[in-house]
Amino acid sequence: MTKPNPPADSRWLALVAGLPTEDAAARMRVLRTLESLGAAVMREGVYLLPDSAACRQGLERLAEYIVKGAGTAQLLQVLPLSEAQQQALRSLFDRSARYAELIKVVESLKVGFGISEPSAISRVLHKQRREFEAIGALDFFPSEIQERAKGALAAAEAAVHKLLFPVQYRAGGEPGERLVRRIWATRRPPWADRLACAWLIRRFVDPEGSVVWLDKAQTCPADSVGFAFGGARFANSATQVTFEVMLQQFGLAGNAALAKIGGIVHFLEARDTPVPEAAGVQTLLLGAARRSSNDDELLGEAEKTFDLLYEAYFEAPRG
Repeated sequence: MTKPNPPADSRWLALVAGLPTEDAAARMRVLRTLESLGAAVMREGVYLLPDSAACRQGLERLAEYIVKGAGTAQLLQVLPLSEAQQQALRSLFDRSARYAELIKVVESLKVGFGISEPSAISRVLHKQRREFEAIGALDFFPSEIQERAKGALAAAEAAVHKLLFPVQYRAGGEPGERLVRRIWATRRPPWADRLACAWLIRRFVDPEGSVVWLDKAQTCPADSVGFAFGGARFANSATQVTFEVMLQQFGLAGNAALAKIGGIVHFLEARDTPVPEAAGVQTLLLGAARRSSNDDELLGEAEKTFDLLYEAYFEAPRG
């Protein structure tokens, strides 16, 4: 009578390898490859992985490399004799500690919500997202703590997204409207106000939206949101340039860093009350214009200037 095949999740692959001692570079390459595959070390020269198609392919290629380099390698299938042995082997691949550390880092970031600059928190979360993906790629036995880490990360990302782009969670000027993934249109030539508005849109209002540049006589597309020209949805008021109007409309006027940038933009457009930093910003924008071959390139260069101004002016609220 033919014995039934053991369940797939109870089979293992063991690589028994003898590496030449004189080639340190080759040894290091083999060890790094085993680490990238997620292999567990049974003892020196014996490495274990679950028996899956991907793991088998990786170990077979590694065995070929070892043999070509004058080493020895045998790939064996391992079947535990008891449930206790099976659990002992699975414990070698327990990623719980790494998930727990990730959860700890993500939860600690909540202290900075509303205090630290949201983009700084977002960068840390992005790093933790990559860490989660790296752990998951080598987590052969997903568990409850993996789901907890996934949930904690998703919740933190959603919270920071609201801090980064608050406009998407308010009315966008008309009842119930959300200005998300829209086309934003303004006229040529781009200068301080139009460039600053475009930066504000892409940084705080609609990061997935796009900016188009219209010629003087060109009609604003029907499905677009116009800004910084006469008759546009967002335009100058009697006392404010469009950048300042947009800060008011989108509830961002209370952001002191953006308000300071608004003062610079106002002076560069209206030339009324002098602002000390304005001359330097004007020089940078002139340099950006000279090195740019089109309006999109100019916006990309100008965004660097406004990003740096924002980082310089931003002050975390004091508790």
